[in-house]
Amino acid sequence: MTRSMMSTPPILESPEAVLSTMDKDGSRRWIYPTLSPGRFLNARRVVGFLLIAFFVALPWIKIADKPAIFLNITGGEFTFFGLTLHSTDTVLLMIFMLIILLSVFFFTALFGRVWCGWGCPQTVYLELVFRPIERLIEGKESARRRRDAGPMTPEKFARKAVKLAVFTLLSLFLAHTFVAYFVSWPELLRWMTLSPAQHPGYFATMAITTALVLFDFGYFREQMCTITCPYARFQSVLMDRDSLIVSYDPGRGEPRGRRLRSKGPIDLENPQARLGDCIDCGACVRTCPTGIDIRDGLQMECVSCTQCVDACDAIMDAIDKPRGLIRYTSENAIENKPTRVLRPRLMAYGVALVVLSTLFVALIGQRQPLEVDIGRMPGPAFTELADGQIANRLRIRLRNRTGEDRQATLRVTEPEGASVRVVGPQTIALEAGELTRVEVWTTAPPASLPGGSATATFEILIEGEPWATSSFPLLGPTSPGD
Repeated sequence: MTRSMMSTPPILESPEAVLSTMDKDGSRRWIYPTLSPGRFLNARRVVGFLLIAFFVALPWIKIADKPAIFLNITGGEFTFFGLTLHSTDTVLLMIFMLIILLSVFFFTALFGRVWCGWGCPQTVYLELVFRPIERLIEGKESARRRRDAGPMTPEKFARKAVKLAVFTLLSLFLAHTFVAYFVSWPELLRWMTLSPAQHPGYFATMAITTALVLFDFGYFREQMCTITCPYARFQSVLMDRDSLIVSYDPGRGEPRGRRLRSKGPIDLENPQARLGDCIDCGACVRTCPTGIDIRDGLQMECVSCTQCVDACDAIMDAIDKPRGLIRYTSENAIENKPTRVLRPRLMAYGVALVVLSTLFVALIGQRQPLEVDIGRMPGPAFTELADGQIANRLRIRLRNRTGEDRQATLRVTEPEGASVRVVGPQTIALEAGELTRVEVWTTAPPASLPGGSATATFEILIEGEPWATSSFPLLGPTSPGD
């Protein structure tokens, strides 16, 4: 075997970049976006910090003695601003999830990826919290790029260590806030006062959540948007040519090129006069948090953060050109084609949203204050007692939705001669919002079960008044003629 055959084959490079965060050889290309102050950044800061305050406050805000949002997965209870849905509310939960899904479709078709650039926690925390802290500790992007490309020095190590410590503390806070949505702050504070040995599972949950937050915002960053998040890949389905996007205007900007600033009369014979408004300064590329060139057209990596708009507007101001070379627009508008706000897909999404929302509100209004679910206990279908009565062993689950503790009793009104007895105390304590399980024996004379079965009607009484009714079949022996 020759020496050339034994040598390692060269890496095949892609003729062009596959991802904005990946070099041609497949290695990670780190993004060092330059901050571009402007009207959109100021507006995003206001929106972003309000959303952060909202996110942090929601688990603390109480509505009807419950957190504003409480996703108690282990308990099968989901609270949204005073409305509590349980795992047994399958139809309501399904409609609720469909409403959320259709809302994403509707607002994406109308406003494009405004959520990604203005409201998504990934963008809000990365661009308004973590990256500003990084700039404060490690300096401007140009200095950080040069420093990261060089060997490790004491200064570089110190800056990285301080940044890691601050990021870890911030990740710990965000992880606790996130977990509070699922366990509530009182329970979370109780965990914090105990030794990890007393609740290793909870401690591991917090450690893993903190590590994931730190990994995301400290290392993975924009790759969450460009690689992991499926929303970008849904754009081609959710958006159309009239959807709102951030776009470069090639009709105005091309041909691009650098030129001298002149305030005198325009000489049409001068090649400089035939250039478009884009001076090819690269400001829009340097400021992009996902590393794309907005002038290449609509791309799935674009999160509509408008940093390129602020950067370009500043350049246009400097060269005495009108703003808007990069702006909010649509594909049809940028090509000077007729645009429409009302279009079939938008109207279809809107109609579906109205129908589902109306159905959701109607079902909520029809919910009973007590949820009743009756089932048969394991074992024989029925038992013949010594006095000839037929007994059915049942289990009844009661959920109290009234918001107050109640005391309930049971009775059976049909079939004739039937009776019910709770195993244990005859008065059932129903705590507010809790699911209570009881075992009962229902007895009936054989004559009340013609053909071996009959439908029993159970009533749940609160303070002697019936609050809910439910039916369930009772079983018994069949006669030889049946």
